[in-house]
Amino acid sequence: MNTITVKKALKNPQFMILLVLAVILILVPILAPWIAPHDPIQDDFANFMISGSREYPLGTDQLGRCILSRLIWGGRTSLLVVFIVVAVSAVVGIVLGITAGFTGGWVDTLISRFTEIVIAIPATIFIIALVSVLGPSLKNTIIAMSLVGWTEYMRVTRALVMAAKSNTYTEEARLGGLSEGMVIHRTIVPNIMPYLLVNITQDIGGKLLTLSGLSLLGLSSQPPTPEWGFMLAQGKDYIQAAPWLIIYPGLAIVLNVVVFNLLGDSLRDILDPRYEKPRKKRRKLKTWLETN
Repeated sequence: MNTITVKKALKNPQFMILLVLAVILILVPILAPWIAPHDPIQDDFANFMISGSREYPLGTDQLGRCILSRLIWGGRTSLLVVFIVVAVSAVVGIVLGITAGFTGGWVDTLISRFTEIVIAIPATIFIIALVSVLGPSLKNTIIAMSLVGWTEYMRVTRALVMAAKSNTYTEEARLGGLSEGMVIHRTIVPNIMPYLLVNITQDIGGKLLTLSGLSLLGLSSQPPTPEWGFMLAQGKDYIQAAPWLIIYPGLAIVLNVVVFNLLGDSLRDILDPRYEKPRKKRRKLKTWLETN
């Protein structure tokens, strides 16, 4: 981001608050070895199903394990998987989108048709089927989610590249003697990245929901690894006797999804100069009515 964009970001209180929250949500799992009060996988049947105490602020589960510690360590598992999937999907989709949009011709047709074939397969059913065949594990979940997660990035990137390559600044770059590779690197990519960053940020929440759904079905994380979706799966059998077993993991998932989705919205407000918030439009309309 350039200096003007950074200044806009610093002056946007909503963006700054969401950015701080997102950083905290990322740092807490990273610092899990130092801030988690207990071992997340150590059974302690002497403290079976405690609703809350000074030693266990969020209670314990059916095996006497600290819920707070498992939430902190579970965030490390959940967010790591999500970030890997988003990174792989974004890189593959963006590279294919740039190649298709900038090259055109038969290359564009080939990549576009292949993308349409992948999109035609229901993503959730494909992921469940593939993980079932490969075997439930976090590694296979990453592979399955990445195989279908790149399509949206490809389509968005292709559309942005096709619009950018016909603009005046791209033609001026070519007339200035830049090679096709340098045109992509210096002109196309810098102009499409703001839009892609919004997609990437908001995709984190979507991928987290998908991962949690797979874990809830028993197709992702396996015991004793703590993971939010798997904690929900384990706690659903005790929903009446110990509702905190699903309340806290559910809140962790919802909080992360909401924060990253809203952060993407705020990022769009800052990076997209064509986007105006409704209140700004109302202010302009009010000014126009007063002057006329």
